[in-house]
Amino acid sequence: MRKIVCRCFPKANRVTDRFHVQKLAYDALQEIRIAHRWDAINEETEAMEQARLAGEKYEPKLFSNKDSKKQLLARSRYLLFKPADKWTEKQKYRAKLLFELYPDIKKACSLTHSLRMIFSKNSVKDAARLSLARWYNKVAEAEFKSFNTIAATVYEHYEEILNFFINRSTNASAESFNAKIKAFRATLRGVVDIDFFLFRLTNIYA
Repeated sequence: MRKIVCRCFPKANRVTDRFHVQKLAYDALQEIRIAHRWDAINEETEAMEQARLAGEKYEPKLFSNKDSKKQLLARSRYLLFKPADKWTEKQKYRAKLLFELYPDIKKACSLTHSLRMIFSKNSVKDAARLSLARWYNKVAEAEFKSFNTIAATVYEHYEEILNFFINRSTNASAESFNAKIKAFRATLRGVVDIDFFLFRLTNIYA
């Protein structure tokens, strides 16, 4: 694909789409949450077994919002995808409990939010370069293994990520066109003559 782009569009700037970069950060954050949830599940399972051996009824410890530790981690999934200013009152309280119990999730959430703000607020490439470099250093200092993938991606595709800030370009139009092609192909129940299919695409969409 790189060779095709270089030959057909020699003056184009290649852009690593911002939403793919942000998704890596969200995935890293969720990985930390999931690890804690498995610990909570194992902890609850062990407590249930101890209660059974003692002949007692197991009663999970509940927080003030009636969530157990396992439920708190499970129900926090979607609020971590949203900016804090879009949380409901219930989500705000749940986030408060979550961050008090797991400071590493709070720190990872802050890193994810910082990356979102870099893409949202910056419109000058050089300013974004400085902001992204500072963010990369914060990730290195945090020493989260789950953030290693996004740190490596930023390091490897640094210039292509920064090219977004030239015209704030995304691949949304390409994704939309790709969806149209797939829908068109589906109406034909598949393609036998590829040359004729491309000819029809050119006449319809070009």
